[in-house]
Amino acid sequence: MTTVPVSLTDVRELVDGALRAAVGRLDPRTYRVAAYHLGWTDEEGRPRKTPAGKALRPALALLSARAALAPPESALPGAVAVELTHAFSLLHDDIMDGDRTRRHRPAAWTVFGEASAILAGDALMALAVEVLLEAPGQGSARAARGLTATTRRLITGQALDMDFETRRQIGVDECLAMASDKTAALLACSCSIGAVLDGAPEPLSDALDAFGTDLGIAFQLVDDLLGIWGDPATTGKPALSDLRSRKMSLPIVAALNADKPEAARLAELYARPDLSEDDLEEVAGLVEAAGGRAWAEMEAESRIQRAAEHLVSARLPEPVRAEFLHIADFVTRRDH
Repeated sequence: MTTVPVSLTDVRELVDGALRAAVGRLDPRTYRVAAYHLGWTDEEGRPRKTPAGKALRPALALLSARAALAPPESALPGAVAVELTHAFSLLHDDIMDGDRTRRHRPAAWTVFGEASAILAGDALMALAVEVLLEAPGQGSARAARGLTATTRRLITGQALDMDFETRRQIGVDECLAMASDKTAALLACSCSIGAVLDGAPEPLSDALDAFGTDLGIAFQLVDDLLGIWGDPATTGKPALSDLRSRKMSLPIVAALNADKPEAARLAELYARPDLSEDDLEEVAGLVEAAGGRAWAEMEAESRIQRAAEHLVSARLPEPVRAEFLHIADFVTRRDH
């Protein structure tokens, strides 16, 4: 198992207070939903001691400040903003996708209702921009513009993902473009926002953004692999969950577009309104036989290599470059 990077073990302590202070501005009703969704409380509002996720995006934001030779604390507004944006997107996604669980417990909308979850998501999105605009220094407006553009891309990616649900002819390039918007855009923003807040030159922030884009696509590829072949004990989702919901994920789309006999059988099964557990197992086998699994694994490796090349061009301090690569390795080897 890949060891947890230092950035991910230390970031909660540094960011948690600022994140809680920001969310504490919300009205009590909205705060209750947001606090539950963020993992701070249970359904009754009682504090929880269970860690609330890996804090990947805040960790990348703090690390990007170090890439610009600034103290990580200078990126706190950016770290808070990207985490708030991520939380907003998950609140809304769970409703649109009908996902009833999030991090091994009931999703917020199933506890508080769809309307309350939507409003909480809206509030977190607005709060993210507010926090950035309050940040000191010349980079706050540029960072806020970058985050709002990122949010538009998140929405575009989610809209395209929903469009895929009604289609059976989807190209691999289309699916990669969707992943670039829905998943990679926020990771790219996270990887550069600390540098942007510090007023770093565009070549550096652009290189960090490009690193995050390729990392984000690799992240989505791994997530899609886990959605079919992941262990429910670690993913928090039922086995074969993406197949059960007929998700047009990257391995599925790659398999459907393969010039192999298994692709035709896969398309036939995937078009059926109901599939038994045996059918789902057959679908998983067909995706693998048609090359979807192998393609996704190889594409993820290729994206990580490309991401590493962007860091070389950025000429980062060696400890910072090594930590970026450690995080990339950790989040793309999620068998844990």
